[in-house]
This record gives sequence, C-alpha cells and structure tokens, in this order.
Amino acid sequence: MTFAEPPETAAWQHREARTGFEVLQIARSGGGWRLHGTTTAVEDGAPWTVDYVIEVDVRWRTRSARVSNLLDGGPGEVVVRQVREGRWTVDGRPAPDLDGCLDVDLESSAMTNALPVHRLDLPAGGTAEVPAVYVRAADLSVGRLEQTYTRGGRAAYDYAAPAFDFTARLVYDDAGFVLEYPGLATRRA
Repeated sequence: MTFAEPPETAAWQHREARTGFEVLQIARSGGGWRLHGTTTAVEDGAPWTVDYVIEVDVRWRTRSARVSNLLDGGPGEVVVRQVREGRWTVDGRPAPDLDGCLDVDLESSAMTNALPVHRLDLPAGGTAEVPAVYVRAADLSVGRLEQTYTRGGRAAYDYAAPAFDFTARLVYDDAGFVLEYPGLATRRA
C-alpha cells in the first residue's frame, strides 16, 4: 500500500484509558522523517506530560527516539537508538533484550502505531509479528513489547499486544496515521 504524503501536523484526543491530548509535527529530515510530539494526559489520577522526537528513515525504520518527561520531579529523559538493524542502545548502553525490534512504541502516543504500518506494507490479510521498543509514559522505563499487526482492509489493521491482553481494530488515514484507536485515542486534526 502506498501512503499519501504525511500532513505537517496531526492531533489526537485521548479518551477512555486516559484523558488528554497529543500534538505532532512532521518534517522531512536527513532522508527520512522527524516526528516531534507532545502528549499531556491524566491516567489513573496521575498527570504526565511527555515530549518526543523520533527520527525514521525513508522506509519508516526507527533510527532514534528521545523521550522526555516535562513534569518537575519526573524521571527526565531517555534516548533509544538503533545502532544496527534490530540492535539498540538505551542512553548509550547496549540493550540486547531489545534485539530484533525495528520500531519504537510510546505508551503516551497514538502516533507510534504508524511506524510499523508504514514499514511493513502488508497485503490485505497479511500478518506480522512486530516487537517494539516500548517506552512507558510515567517513568520512561524501556522494555520490549511483543505486538502483532494484521491488515484487515485498505485502512484497518487488527492490533494485538498480548502482554496487556489487548486487541483492537485500528483505523488509519491515507497517510498511514491512526484515525481511531478504540479505548485510547481519536484523531482530531
């Protein structure tokens, strides 16, 4: 599937699992894309504000992600970098538990579900196991998240994250960004 040129900006309203908003700026950068976003939300009575900059190549493979907690007293910042395909560092230290991951998935972001969809180019009915470098919102801890994407039609993918016992049908726009993420977010702009 060929995607349309990404918009310069996008925004999602977070709902159900948390309340809040995510705003994204998209720009060409070094033969790929620079995705700079901020998410502010309240989840389980605790507020958080996360800023991120994700660099992807022209095929939407993640090169790096800098994720910052913007609240005073928060854990600060974490930087994950793909130093070779499927090999990562976290804050400059090798992270062999992340071997094989090609994408970053931020707990705070609906946008990061665009990364594997762009990269995979699955045919209708196609399924892929897509482990991701997962960064939590509240404490910026980094771990591995096993995920599966199955293309259900032109603009829909069935998503599963077994660690959270979570499945949903994600609906995407022509540029490959999530429009509807059931239980989490709806695209507003």
